[in-house]
Amino acid sequence: MRGADERAGSLFSYVDLEDRVPEKHPLRVIRRIVNDVLAALDGEFATLYAASGRPSIPPERLLRALLLQALYTIRSETQLMEQLHYNLLYRWFVGLGVDDAVWVPTVFSKNRERLLQAEVARKFLAELTNHREVRALLSDEHFSVDGTQITAWASMKSFRPKDGSGEPPTQGRNGERNFHDEKRSNVSHASTTDPEARLYRKGRGKEARLSYIGSALTDNRHGLVVEAELGPATGTAEREAATTMIVRRSPGSERLTLGADKAYDTRDRKSTRLNSSHVSESRMPSSA
Repeated sequence: MRGADERAGSLFSYVDLEDRVPEKHPLRVIRRIVNDVLAALDGEFATLYAASGRPSIPPERLLRALLLQALYTIRSETQLMEQLHYNLLYRWFVGLGVDDAVWVPTVFSKNRERLLQAEVARKFLAELTNHREVRALLSDEHFSVDGTQITAWASMKSFRPKDGSGEPPTQGRNGERNFHDEKRSNVSHASTTDPEARLYRKGRGKEARLSYIGSALTDNRHGLVVEAELGPATGTAEREAATTMIVRRSPGSERLTLGADKAYDTRDRKSTRLNSSHVSESRMPSSA
């Protein structure tokens, strides 16, 4: 007998999210580890919030949501809120019930900034990599580093002379601006909407954009990211970030090896040894 394609509405829902997630789903292990770390940071959270007033987004749920955004490469917080609205797996991981309201994206962003300014997010990731189950996966001796150009959220039309000269954009939300015959550089120009962004191009023939440089340090055992840095886009930013991350990763006296591509093979970096951590840098040929 053929079933009828009819939807019957229901007044009540008895969905248990715990039963909806498979027992062997990888997020179960991740959530258990994350909850251990969040419990250890309870004292840090207590100092960030007033004892009275309107309740904010719980920092535990906020950090779980941000981690979820990174794990599934959700491109924006607006899309993250949309996914949380109907994705039962995401609701379970963050800690929202089936009937709990999802946060407004602007409210979520404002609460996120509070954690970033207090460096709670950095402490969270540090405690996460130091967890006994995660630490067992990481190498203590061999690491690799690489950097990438990150485009700033600033229009090239905002890159104007620092002295206030130059032709302003035409009227309108996205007014036109003529750059013809105008020589622009980071010395004479700056973005009016993101002054810290710098005009940068990754290589010959590449487009120059307002950018930052992001760098990541990974262990060579499982390829897990253990340190990250974001800084101004300069020709030396990647090499400086590599030094900062490896020293922060191991401030002791053990010798570490650091693999990098040919962009790090410069005159001042040959046979480099960092005295503060006794890091011996080995160079790996570029895969490009």
